[in-house]
Amino acid sequence: MAQFDLIIRGGTIVDGTGADRFTGDVAVKDGVIAAIGQIDGDAAREIDASGKIVAPGFVDIHTHYDGQATWDQEMAPSSWHGVTTVVMGNCGVGFAPAKPDRHEWLISLMEGVEDIPGTALAEGITWDWETFPQYLDALEKMPRSIDIGTHVPHGAVRAYVLGDREQPGAVPTAEDIKAMSDIVEEGVRAGALGFSTSRTVLHKSVDGELVPGTTATPEELVAIGHAMGRAKDAGGHAVFEMASDLQRDWNEFEWMGKLSREAGIPVTFAALESIAKEMPLKEQIETMRAENDNGAQIVAQIALRGNGIIMAWQGTVNPFAFRPSWQAIKDLAWEEQKARLLDPAFKQQLLSEANDYSEAPKDILGVVMVITQGWALQYEMDPDFDYEPDASASVNARAIAAGVDPQEYAYDMLCREDATGFIYLPILNYADGNLDFLHPLQHADDTVNSLSDGGAHCGTICDAASPTFMLEHWVRDRRRGERITLENAIKRQCRDTAVLYGLDDRGVLAPGFLADINVIDMDAIKLGRPWLAFDLPAGGKRLLQKADGYVCTIKGGEVTFENGTWTGATPGGLIRGPQRAALAEAAE
Repeated sequence: MAQFDLIIRGGTIVDGTGADRFTGDVAVKDGVIAAIGQIDGDAAREIDASGKIVAPGFVDIHTHYDGQATWDQEMAPSSWHGVTTVVMGNCGVGFAPAKPDRHEWLISLMEGVEDIPGTALAEGITWDWETFPQYLDALEKMPRSIDIGTHVPHGAVRAYVLGDREQPGAVPTAEDIKAMSDIVEEGVRAGALGFSTSRTVLHKSVDGELVPGTTATPEELVAIGHAMGRAKDAGGHAVFEMASDLQRDWNEFEWMGKLSREAGIPVTFAALESIAKEMPLKEQIETMRAENDNGAQIVAQIALRGNGIIMAWQGTVNPFAFRPSWQAIKDLAWEEQKARLLDPAFKQQLLSEANDYSEAPKDILGVVMVITQGWALQYEMDPDFDYEPDASASVNARAIAAGVDPQEYAYDMLCREDATGFIYLPILNYADGNLDFLHPLQHADDTVNSLSDGGAHCGTICDAASPTFMLEHWVRDRRRGERITLENAIKRQCRDTAVLYGLDDRGVLAPGFLADINVIDMDAIKLGRPWLAFDLPAGGKRLLQKADGYVCTIKGGEVTFENGTWTGATPGGLIRGPQRAALAEAAE
């Protein structure tokens, strides 16, 4: 009988701690790493990793698979990009707790905030739960290719407690706040990894209403934090996660610091350079650090590239969405719509029209105008598209070079490849036209690489590929500024994200840790061209993006993906609370 289940031979090991790489073997037994070094034993299977990188599986802490996880075992697209663990339930949206009469309301909230087709959610979710612990039980029934953990979402909690009183600006009573706190405490005790809320005007239901957390008072949020602290003291793990516009008069960091200090838990927020944020990113970080110097533990989640929109005719957004001619065809079947779009007479008519903003949301009209007129801020997605493009790659610059009007150039771009062309518009994190400001943040202990939004923004964004982008762009190919080391990149996407959420059993290649492993060909690592698939329940659409260069991904000792193809293995499960810290510490 073989001594080990699996041995990965002769790879260049980047172990997730930030230490220098070294050449060696990795042996796996019973789902955990048994030995690392020069291993003489035999195994049921061996993988030759000569010339390849061997690293831990990626831990992605900002996803929205809350619905998809109830019906999908493959968990794409995150699982295609070396991710072996995800944390979902971010930004205050999710599906538990849920009274039967609030199902449609929760779906509309998720659809509006995260651009996940409501029809897909309505068909795919079984709703065999009401309370949050019951939701965890339901998630636990299905094995998957990856592990999943989740937050208790503020929107669902408020809807459960306030019922029809949950309206924008609703002020809960003291009894309401206690009931919400009790639900959150119960959820964390049952195994939730934290609680999440959203306080940004960019997050609205499909009906255009602000999400529940936007107008919550600091008193409500701190009370919930205290409940999380009680659950933490009882053996749970609690992270308070938030997206916010960070308006200065809201004093967000003041209450975040108070919550963290009093409850003894970390608070983490989406740190972005955004036109919706009054406070520049530099000031966000400085204000956070002032609170941390006073005993708080606040952690900034940073994205690794410009966050924004991929525009397409069949996507959720395109630059001509407010032209009368588009409005006239937007609900047609695709083949009929496409025939109109490729008709020169239709094109001429549409381009002659002005945008009609009468139905545009007034509080984000600036964003709408960038989408419909910001040709200097939009970029053509070539086959070898660089996600850090310079001004010469903009629609405006290329139109001038081609001697055509920018709007016509954009129209023609979208019509390429049988009307499946894409335009990239980085609304967030690209104010300077480069990513230089992110370089020092990738070397800071109070930031984590995050904000992939895996499973969300199905018709506009495909940032679930963030780990691959990190390797391809930041480690290997970046031309417009400094790069980061592979050792730092792996540590930030593996160990740092795992530790924040109490997952001390993963993110490092060392004896005693979970055998969550990637074998990567760094010379071949490459993002593929995005495409729109219609493979969600009820034919719902989603943007997908695959990658070359992942020789194999291993979850709990089982090979789940080989050369980008799912093997069908489902060793992943539900994470309940902090994971085996004692075992991990003993192995270090």
